[in-house]
Amino acid sequence: MKQIIGDLVTPAGVLPHHRIDIDSNGMIAAITPAPEVDNAPLVLPGLADIHNHGGAGESFPNSDYDGCVIAARHHRAHGSTTLLASTVSMPEDTLLPQLSLLADLADAGEIDGIHAEGPFVNPCRCGAQDPEAIIPGDPELFKKMISAARGWLKSMTFAPETAHATELIDLCAENNIIVSLGHTDADFSVTEKALTYAVAAGATVTATHLFNAMPAIHHRAPGAAAALIDAAARGNAHVELVADGIHLDDHTVRMVIDSVGADRVSFVSDAMGAAGKEDGDYVLGALAVTVKDSVARLTTTDGSEGAIAGGTSRVIDQVRRHVAAGFPIEDVVKAATEGTRILGLHDRGAIEVGKRADLVLCSGDFHVDHVLIKGEEI
Repeated sequence: MKQIIGDLVTPAGVLPHHRIDIDSNGMIAAITPAPEVDNAPLVLPGLADIHNHGGAGESFPNSDYDGCVIAARHHRAHGSTTLLASTVSMPEDTLLPQLSLLADLADAGEIDGIHAEGPFVNPCRCGAQDPEAIIPGDPELFKKMISAARGWLKSMTFAPETAHATELIDLCAENNIIVSLGHTDADFSVTEKALTYAVAAGATVTATHLFNAMPAIHHRAPGAAAALIDAAARGNAHVELVADGIHLDDHTVRMVIDSVGADRVSFVSDAMGAAGKEDGDYVLGALAVTVKDSVARLTTTDGSEGAIAGGTSRVIDQVRRHVAAGFPIEDVVKAATEGTRILGLHDRGAIEVGKRADLVLCSGDFHVDHVLIKGEEI
């Protein structure tokens, strides 16, 4: 029986000086008080990142198999033990082969599935999506995407106002794919109708990086963001937050958690290839990206400031940031693991008896020292 002793972050709070017993199947068999030991780690449940385009210099939409493995292992080594690999809006002849490649990665256990961000989004809210690759909703192409991903397509971002939105939702519901609404210019009513339809169809709904690539909330024109927050507060959706201090101000993160609850929020990295690397030039899909002071933006020819082009943080960095800002650690960790529950992976995501022993052992300031998946160090 493998044992881990430390201060455990559980849904009920921190349990100081406790021991986790891990059985031969990699499951948590018991949690009991333990004697105090020197330099005991802070033990978190394995974190979840359900929106991630890459890291360590590699890009899930662009890299070959070996490069995608490098990106996945980078994030897992930093505590994201449950991970989706995200694509971007791409032409069919490059998108379908990349989905198949990422399915190979999932077959090998390197990732837990695929998130397709586009191509059925609104070009006027493209953000760092290639506008040339954005197309109206196309159920036949979506069927090809589902086939190419071989059961590993877990989340699909599209705009609620795109063509054939209800058909896309039906396909999501039939194939257990998350309906993730984003990159949208829709008003409150259009977004609410899509949400209502998706919930009635039995689909799980998320907001793709809430507030980013959608209109700001105005008191006379609340828009998609308000509709998504309203749905989350009613228990009908979850909202992704890129809680890195760049995509969203920390006070905005606090407002959303206070409004909908930490159990309706999923911290995501939206990371691209620069995560874990130095400033410089990178690519995201077909677009050039410049990273300066750890902020990724689309490269421009005139020196102007381009659109934010993904993130450079890992989810553990967001945990560190918001605990330091005074958020209750149990709420921060709940938001950083909510992706497991969104995916329906109820065997993990918390330090509880009967759960998988996906654990992150940290020293001071959330420095990751060891990561375990099913009780085995990676």
